[in-house]
Amino acid sequence: QVQLVESGGGLVQAGGSLRLSCAASGRTFSSYAMGWFRQAPGKEREFVAAISQNGGSTYYTDSVKGRFTISRDNAKNTVYLQMNSLKPEDTAVYYCAAGRVPLGTPTLYAYWGQGTQVTVSS
Repeated sequence: QVQLVESGGGLVQAGGSLRLSCAASGRTFSSYAMGWFRQAPGKEREFVAAISQNGGSTYYTDSVKGRFTISRDNAKNTVYLQMNSLKPEDTAVYYCAAGRVPLGTPTLYAYWGQGTQVTVSS
């Protein structure tokens, strides 16, 4: 079992930055690939970024490449999402998730956090 708790969301103006954190419980964090997903009102949950177990491989959806950076600290059982140059269309609830492979399909992730709201004003 892995429990995930996101933090760091909030309200920011377009062009601003936020850093999301996701703290995991348990001693097996380093065995999980981690992903960030987001869901805007009335839309399906979509993949944002993922990172492999040792942090050596990262993956991003095209719309955030060059603006967002995913990273992890296995000693702290935490994964991060640094979000720069934020746009109003980035507004969503952001979720972190733990799975066995760092892919973009939500059903591949077994554990999910409760989400944190990110709102970008224009």
